[in-house]
Amino acid sequence: MKTSIFTVTASRWRKALLLFAALVAGGLAFSQISTAADNARGFSQEPLMKISLTIDSDVVLATLYNTPAGRDFAALLPLSLTLEDYADIERVSPLPGRLSTVGAPAGFTPQTGDITLYAPWGNLAIFVRDGNYSRGLVPLGKVDGGLPALQRPGPLAVQIRAAE
Repeated sequence: MKTSIFTVTASRWRKALLLFAALVAGGLAFSQISTAADNARGFSQEPLMKISLTIDSDVVLATLYNTPAGRDFAALLPLSLTLEDYADIERVSPLPGRLSTVGAPAGFTPQTGDITLYAPWGNLAIFVRDGNYSRGLVPLGKVDGGLPALQRPGPLAVQIRAAE
């Protein structure tokens, strides 16, 4: 039986296509595994520093993320702010300066304890309950302990500083 040039070419193309598909699938799987392992929320959560938020005699401990926005927030410390209730799920306050949003996600879905910047308004927003996806929300850090002090109705006078 004679093999034509077309049969050989088609066979090589099939093999090449299968190899390509296997490489792409393997690369995507690896990419998804490493992204999920690094961070299931889709943004950097590498710690920058520990901070404390003092409300009356209660102390809330938190971690700031090592991001441009997190570093800009750290540079503002110490801060004295008044946190107001907003939509019963977050405590908000204007900040004395703008924070960088370089490399920040377009938005994200906040969880209880998230410390964030609402970039369109330049506000600090600390979530005391889970929220819905919000465009313009930039993660700054996460409350590690003492959240009930922030869950009280406001306004709340708060001192924020680097933890000792």
